[in-house]
Amino acid sequence: MSSRSARIQVLVAEQAARRGARVSVVDVCVAAVTALPVGGAGVSAMSRSTASHPLCSTDDVSAQLEELQLTLGEGPRVDAFALGVAVLTPDLLSDEVLDRWPVFAPAATEAGAQAVFAFPLQIGAISPGVLDLYADVADELDAEDLADAMAFADTATLILLDTAIDEPDGHVRDLGGYRAEIDQATGILTEQLGVGIEEAFVRLRAHAYAHGRRLAEVAADVVARRLRFAPDTTPDTTPDTARDEADDDA
Repeated sequence: MSSRSARIQVLVAEQAARRGARVSVVDVCVAAVTALPVGGAGVSAMSRSTASHPLCSTDDVSAQLEELQLTLGEGPRVDAFALGVAVLTPDLLSDEVLDRWPVFAPAATEAGAQAVFAFPLQIGAISPGVLDLYADVADELDAEDLADAMAFADTATLILLDTAIDEPDGHVRDLGGYRAEIDQATGILTEQLGVGIEEAFVRLRAHAYAHGRRLAEVAADVVARRLRFAPDTTPDTTPDTARDEADDDA
């Protein structure tokens, strides 16, 4: 884990401790607003196969920005998810931005934003959402702030994928090791199920949710061949049944 990532994860964990709760994307948003020169933050869950929806926002302006982009289907969040890259908009009233988002840009400024910065939440080919930051003045993020914002997005990604664990002693576990395993498990499921990577990831998350398990635990079982999905497997298939299938195939 880089020193920057470690520092950001500590900020997020400290915010969660102040709430007296486990770390969540809410803590990422609040910590980002405290650490960065922005007025608010929001995270939306996004998928190519299902409707996107806001997960959290720090204030009314952030909430309006999330809802506007969901309703209008345009804006930095939409482009960041589609392109898989950060979309930085330091001035919503520039001619270029107004041409790009003719409905969203004026609506966003009316809501109280002058600049919006959107960062895709991404691990490999998997992108579960976007972190949006807004400022009430037209301005750019400098190099340090931009790097911090990207670290906040990375932390939000891990939390959203249910791999972030706030330890009882207040320290945050290094979560980087989970990235490759989740990617590997998703790749394995594309072969087992004969589906694309997004559908495979949906099935992985559905199984974890249905059985009250962490995504990282399910991914580890898939990679270790302790858990196998068949094409007709539904999310409520029990781990023991799936393991039996793996034993039968051995």
